[in-house]
Amino acid sequence: MKKTLAAILGATLLSAPMAMADDWPTRPLTMVIGFNPGGSTDIQGRVLANVMEEFLGQPVNVVNQPGGGSAVAFTRLSNAEPDGHTFLFGGTTALTFTPIITNVEYEIDDFEYLAALAIAQNAIVTSAEQPFQTFDEIIAHGKENPMTYAQQTALDEAIIRAIAAEEGLDLAIVPTGGGAGMAPLVLGREVDFAYSGGTHAQYTPTGEMVIAAFMSAERSPFYPDAPTLIELGYDYAIEDYRTIIVPQGVPEDVKARLMEAAEFASTAEAFVEITEGNTFFPAVYIGQDEMEANVRRIREANEAVMAD
Repeated sequence: MKKTLAAILGATLLSAPMAMADDWPTRPLTMVIGFNPGGSTDIQGRVLANVMEEFLGQPVNVVNQPGGGSAVAFTRLSNAEPDGHTFLFGGTTALTFTPIITNVEYEIDDFEYLAALAIAQNAIVTSAEQPFQTFDEIIAHGKENPMTYAQQTALDEAIIRAIAAEEGLDLAIVPTGGGAGMAPLVLGREVDFAYSGGTHAQYTPTGEMVIAAFMSAERSPFYPDAPTLIELGYDYAIEDYRTIIVPQGVPEDVKARLMEAAEFASTAEAFVEITEGNTFFPAVYIGQDEMEANVRRIREANEAVMAD
């Protein structure tokens, strides 16, 4: 999935005023992250900011804007000046799913999707101290006992609610602001199970947290024994990418410069180490054309699912 910069930018780079691109940026940038500090997106984003800062020669300041599964952050981005100095690093489900089920102040065409740098690993987790460890055991326990689930996004909540209805579970939903809010609830057994977009990687090596199943379409290369929901007979999956996103209208030469920084970061030792070695996400480089198509393809698929 890695591509050369020339293949991604094509004629755009050739026609861009290179002197201007080389001079940009001339002041600090802001990276918006739609979750609280301490989660997988925040951990990746802060290292990414340092690497991009090294490449661009200007500070990249991280601002956490949690709320609504990053919907609040996307609202902020949609109102940002389209000069490239403010961009978002995060997942795409707030674009491919959230607007389908709730009113938000943005749409997918309000943004451009410059580059994905990691493939999200969406898991259902529980504490190693719970009497259930697998997803089948969670369902069996839930048929006999009321249960609680900690959600992070509108999509993971919708999937779990659908499964709970199908299985006849008495399930209470507990909202969190991201992985940093989810982890203490799971580890303290204040909830029975939860969604994790990657924070589990901090706790599975120690044996504190267990992967019950993956919401991703395919098994994680880092947890090859953990099945997907699809393999367990539930026709649900979350396809998500950690992506650099800007508001519509950013000049072509500025976008090119940000993509250069993103491609540099995709192979930088510090970013790959934190992404694959700490949060257990495959590190990739997927350019703008493919990511624009991915966002629209996933959105259409989610609309079809919700229509059914």
